[in-house]
Amino acid sequence: MRVRRLPRVAALLTAGAVVVSGCGTQRLEPRAQAPLPASPPVSTPVSTPVSTPGAAAQQGPSAVTPEAVTAPRKTLRLGAKGKTVTWMQKRLIELGYRPGKVDGQYGGTTLAAVWAFQKVNGIKPTSTIAKRTWQALESPRTPKVLAPNGKGTRAEVNLSKQIMVLYVRGEVKLITHISSGSGIPYCETTTWQGKEQRFCGSARTPTGNYRTTWRVSGWHKSYLGELYNPIFFNGGIAFHGALSVPLYPASHGCVRMPMNVAQELPGLLGKGVPVHVRGAYKRA
Repeated sequence: MRVRRLPRVAALLTAGAVVVSGCGTQRLEPRAQAPLPASPPVSTPVSTPVSTPGAAAQQGPSAVTPEAVTAPRKTLRLGAKGKTVTWMQKRLIELGYRPGKVDGQYGGTTLAAVWAFQKVNGIKPTSTIAKRTWQALESPRTPKVLAPNGKGTRAEVNLSKQIMVLYVRGEVKLITHISSGSGIPYCETTTWQGKEQRFCGSARTPTGNYRTTWRVSGWHKSYLGELYNPIFFNGGIAFHGALSVPLYPASHGCVRMPMNVAQELPGLLGKGVPVHVRGAYKRA
C-alpha cells in the first residue's frame, strides 16, 4: 500500500479519488482467525454511582471512594512484576479501568489502563508509577461528564483527553484509553474489491451526538485496514480494537481502543445506544 499525506483537505478532491470518512463501512464477513484469549472476569467498579447525569456534572472531579485506601507507594516501571503490580491492577479494575489479567505483570495492556487513569486524574501519561499516580489511586477523580443531560446508558468520547467512558444505568461501567482520528488529510492507494483504488479523507473524528448502529464480531476488513470487533456509530466511524493505540490521535477517524477492551465492549454496548463525542486534541 502506498501512502501519501496531503497538506489540505481541499487537496483530497483529486480526480479519481474516493473521499471517505472513518475506517470503512462495507459489510464483509470477518476473516477467519484464531480466537483471542477470553478477558478475565471484571469486578463491578466501586466508583461513586452517578445516579443522574445532571448530578454527576455538579459533583465534578470529586473523590471516587469514601473509604481510606493506602497504596503501596513503590515506584514501578514498565516490565515490573510482583505484589505491588497486582495491587495496582486490582485497584484499576475497582475504579472501572481495564488493565487486563490480574497477574502481577506490568505490561502493555496494564499500561493503557494506567494512561487512561492518569489522564482522568490530570496527570501527564507516563509508564512510571510514582508519587502522583499512587496518590490519585488513593483518592481518584471521576471522569468529567460530557453530556450531563444524556441517557443513563451512553458512551462519551473525550477527544481532548483521548478517553472513552461507558455509563450503564447512570453509573460508570468502563473507562479506557483511546486514539481517535489524527486530523491529518490522507490519500491511500490500495487493492479493494479486486482492483486498485484510491481513497482520500480528512482523518477526523467529528464531534456530535450519535447512536451505535451495526457491528462485526472478530476482524473486519475495510478499504482502510482491519478493525477488531468494530461497533459503528457515525457512518464509517466505529469503536474498534487495534494492535496500536498510541498516546496521540492516529486513526483515519475511528476510535481505536486496546484489544482487551474491544473484546469486552460488545457485551456492554448495545445497538442504538447514544454516543457523545466532545472536545479537540491539542498537540504539544
